[in-house]
Amino acid sequence: MGAGDARADSTRLEEEPRRRELHHGGDGGGAPDLISRLSDEVLGDIITLLPTRDGVRTQAVSRRWRPLWRAAPLNLQVGYGLSSQHTNHANLATKILAGHDGPGRCFTMPGFRLRNRLAMVDAWLRSRALTGLQEINFSYSKQQQQPPMPPSALRFAATLRFPNEVAPSLKFPHLKELSLVEVTISEDAVHGLLSGCYVLEILLLERNVGIGRLRISSPTLRSIGFSGPWAWEGSEAKFQELVVEEAPRLERLLPLYPNLGPATIRVMRAPKLETVGLLSAAISKLEFGTTAFQEMIALSLTTSMATVRVLALESLGPNLDSVLDFLKCFPCVEKLYITLNRLKTVKNARIYNPLDPIECLELHLKKVVVNDYRGMRPDVDFAFFILNAKVLKDMYRGESIPHAALLLSPSFPAAASP
Repeated sequence: MGAGDARADSTRLEEEPRRRELHHGGDGGGAPDLISRLSDEVLGDIITLLPTRDGVRTQAVSRRWRPLWRAAPLNLQVGYGLSSQHTNHANLATKILAGHDGPGRCFTMPGFRLRNRLAMVDAWLRSRALTGLQEINFSYSKQQQQPPMPPSALRFAATLRFPNEVAPSLKFPHLKELSLVEVTISEDAVHGLLSGCYVLEILLLERNVGIGRLRISSPTLRSIGFSGPWAWEGSEAKFQELVVEEAPRLERLLPLYPNLGPATIRVMRAPKLETVGLLSAAISKLEFGTTAFQEMIALSLTTSMATVRVLALESLGPNLDSVLDFLKCFPCVEKLYITLNRLKTVKNARIYNPLDPIECLELHLKKVVVNDYRGMRPDVDFAFFILNAKVLKDMYRGESIPHAALLLSPSFPAAASP
């Protein structure tokens, strides 16, 4: 046997354990391990999606898997998913950060009590293992006053994609979805924040304190959901006005809880708007271009929003006259959601005139959902009137409409019952 043959035999002997690991998952028996045949990059992506404790455990699968966790983007969740014993969370987090090479993918601290650990958390955030972090989530315990987010968190401003707490001077070039819920923040801070989100598509502003008047101009926003703070927060905290100045890609405009504000909504330019609602008399002033409503009563109907396909209204009575005015403003609505408000009785005076047709009823309206339908005379009158819709296919008695979920959904979900 020559030297070349000896080297070949030696190579085969070294590769044989590797082949057995790939075939049997490293345990010497069983079905072929097809997952281990994937590339390191794909396996790293899989490990990153696992809870932290499970990701660490993948090192024990086989020699093939042993180095993968340290090379995969780190997903670190400091909580009960990391350890069943609360006192071990901090020690385990420190050990994991020391043993991982980075980069970071997600760092989460749900309900974590900082107490005197601010310096420790600051050191965590400065760790090499979190370099390039894309997602950070702090949820402090409500049982005591908590300090602000450590300043070291701001070093991820250039890479964060889903931050939960921000400063107005920062830029977030990759951020596509921003939710601010029950936080105290000034309108200037929100304006500054939005100006630094160059690709933002989804914006949720719900029950926040400090936003009085907000003006939005964005070339990328597709969905806006908003409401004011709880009533007990005080009059000085109320959300007074929302103005959409320029939103060329906006598709969904969603007042989540009209009773909480804003009192005034103005849409100056949104040429692709498709879904609007819930609109109610709690919105004192409502403007679409030069069309204006005051507490759901039309003042002028000069601008037609022909792009809107889905419309949700809260109607007093039901106020059939008001609904028809909205259908004139939105002539191409295909799905109409009506929530009946019983606080006021309204006498409807309008009779449908075929010589003065409403385009929506003649050509487009295919589905109507009436929430809180009780079969009373005004309800029946409304139902029979809607039957004038010539292409109507479905009319349902529905449940209350979910709102925040519509930020991601292109249309309202189906009604609960016919």
